[in-house]
Amino acid sequence: MTLRRSGSARAGTVALALVCATALAACSTEPAPAETERIVLSPLPEGEDHVHAPGQEHGGTPVGDGTCAEAGGYRLADVTLPAAGAPGEMSFRVLDDRGEPLTSYTPEQTKELHLYVVRADLASFRHLHPTRDDDGTWRARIDLDTPGEWRVVAELTPEGAAQAVVLGSTLRVPGEWTPVPAPRGPQARVGDDGVVKVRVDGTGEVSGNGRLRLLVTDTDDRPLTLGSYLGASAHLTGFGIGPDGGFVHVHPFGSPEVTDEGTALTFHTTFTTPGDLRLFVQVRVAGLLHQVAVTATVA
Repeated sequence: MTLRRSGSARAGTVALALVCATALAACSTEPAPAETERIVLSPLPEGEDHVHAPGQEHGGTPVGDGTCAEAGGYRLADVTLPAAGAPGEMSFRVLDDRGEPLTSYTPEQTKELHLYVVRADLASFRHLHPTRDDDGTWRARIDLDTPGEWRVVAELTPEGAAQAVVLGSTLRVPGEWTPVPAPRGPQARVGDDGVVKVRVDGTGEVSGNGRLRLLVTDTDDRPLTLGSYLGASAHLTGFGIGPDGGFVHVHPFGSPEVTDEGTALTFHTTFTTPGDLRLFVQVRVAGLLHQVAVTATVA
């Protein structure tokens, strides 16, 4: 997956420019082929031993991978980001194949639309749930800590559609910035926010029915009791490290398991290529939402 660059500054706000002709040529509005590097999984129903991506229960596959503003006849339009350094409002619209704002959605993981804003070097990540105006404009408050290139990814399911749609573009927030290489190696497999620690246990695998295991503890390596977030015990969003990294959004396979090593979360994966992924893990502990970044390797 390649980041698309677009946008121009005005009065501290970045507006989404039209994707260049070359990029549009690669962003077909036809349904995408099966996307093996991107999965969006619902919590495992009681008694089932496998999970499906949205629409796959009926044989469909998600449309789009978040690298193009257009996919499946839908388009991400009028995207704005605030200036860096202070809270501000971002906005955008989702247009249908007639150019009209989309106003009817099927909720997924309790929300009509999931929005991800990640700096291009994967050093900073936001997972937002914006509100929608009657005219179809989505709005959210966001605090971008630095200038730079920020990738905006919207994940949604139009009402009546059997497939989820993922749209995205990269905008430039004015100001000086220096990209930071995403962490790799054994030390990057562990991260904490001062309260919650997450450790990648083992490696991912190239498989259509793989597993990725994470251990969640406090900073003294004691297991934690996890609350519910978006209808699941954890939420995991990841991006491949490198310019062509895939977008990954998964939920736990079954319930958390308390072990001597920590609270174990197992995720179902369908990786087809090896490489490193920067993962943003979100869990709720004692009523508070925590976000921890770690790096996992797919062998």
